[in-house]
Amino acid sequence: MISLTGAIFLDRDGVINQNRADHVKSCEEFEFVPGALEGIRSLTETGLPIFIITNQAAISRNLMTAEALESIHECMLKEITKAGGVITRIYHCPHDTHEDCNCRKPKPGMLLRAANDFGIDLRHSFLVGDAWTDISAGLEVGAHSILVLTGRGRWNFVPCWQRFGLDFAAACDLLDASMMIKEAIRGNRMQSTIRLRNALRNGLQLESLGIY
Repeated sequence: MISLTGAIFLDRDGVINQNRADHVKSCEEFEFVPGALEGIRSLTETGLPIFIITNQAAISRNLMTAEALESIHECMLKEITKAGGVITRIYHCPHDTHEDCNCRKPKPGMLLRAANDFGIDLRHSFLVGDAWTDISAGLEVGAHSILVLTGRGRWNFVPCWQRFGLDFAAACDLLDASMMIKEAIRGNRMQSTIRLRNALRNGLQLESLGIY
């Protein structure tokens, strides 16, 4: 009998590293989001396996090779390990939108593949992303899904609210989300953090949307 366990799934661009309009195509173009390494180290402390699931259409668009992506990930993992974090595996989708694959988010193919490969209980898992497509993939498989406001997150909060209502949670960044995940493991699920509410106090009024 397979013993299922929960896991943590992280989007890459905008969550771990800074987004680039022209895609991250080399180690030199890869820049960690402030707090991301600390966030991964904090998540590693939970004991749950951590997976990165990332759309990388630059491969299909001939802007980058699969070998270049592997080199970028080797550089990234070296820094994550140095900071005390552990990534179990990276899954990437190389396809563009028009290819209609089953792995490009918002479809949950990468999560389903990880669940099959490692015996993961997706309904007891967590997903952190910066776009509605990430949140959609997580919610489709029953994972507790958190939108961070780094990367594209600040422009995706309203689209997420319009699509998913109160079914998703929100945090400032990956370090903020790590605190939220640790609280959820303790049985205290949160839809937002004090840090996020303070950051948005003079802008979007979360309380008016029923988020506390």
